[in-house]
Amino acid sequence: MTTIKVGNEEELIKKLASYIEKISNDAILNREKFFVGLSGGSVVKYLCEGLPLINTDWSKWSIAFCDERVVPEDSDDSTFGTYSRQLIPKTQLTKEQFIVIKQGVSAEEAAKDYTQKLKELFKSDNFKFDLLLLGMGPDGHTCSLFPGHPLLNETTLKIAPITDSPKPPSSRITMTYPVINNARNCIFAISGSGKADMIKRILKEKEDLPATRVKPEGSLYWIVDNAAAIHL
Repeated sequence: MTTIKVGNEEELIKKLASYIEKISNDAILNREKFFVGLSGGSVVKYLCEGLPLINTDWSKWSIAFCDERVVPEDSDDSTFGTYSRQLIPKTQLTKEQFIVIKQGVSAEEAAKDYTQKLKELFKSDNFKFDLLLLGMGPDGHTCSLFPGHPLLNETTLKIAPITDSPKPPSSRITMTYPVINNARNCIFAISGSGKADMIKRILKEKEDLPATRVKPEGSLYWIVDNAAAIHL
């Protein structure tokens, strides 16, 4: 695990973008594709500001979601909807490069369908992402894996439904640890004093929280600004 401290949110966005540029270009050079998983929340802002600045072959990107709310795409709660409005117009990405959830079905049906779409994308049952861009909630959750939830111990399903999310909307799908920890790279990008206590609990005290359980076979990076890292 590598912890990278930066001065403020602006520097965090630049640092995150530089890592994504390098990882994407390495993947394209070595395997001719770049498989990336995106999160919602504050990650959206960082990517919508940082990604338009990078130098990459956008046509080689395939984009999935670390988790997604089971809502219509035009809802403000839809992670894909947000990226569609805020990121696509600023880059050469197209909507067709995003793996989106099936509309108008239950979380269980959406999770099954998403698993099938990823099987087709990877041409395999082994979903090996080049990079997962992860967020961390104030309770230490990541993806839609929440403290104390049974999904923390899910080992069979790669994409799981959740209908009792403690954070609304309650109905979602999420990657599970077998997929997250199979990634070549995982990056958390965290800014602000509101996350400082949780950063201390995870990075310093190693408390058993969902974000602490992210231990990929590849590389794990925590990019934190001074306000978030004040207790480290």
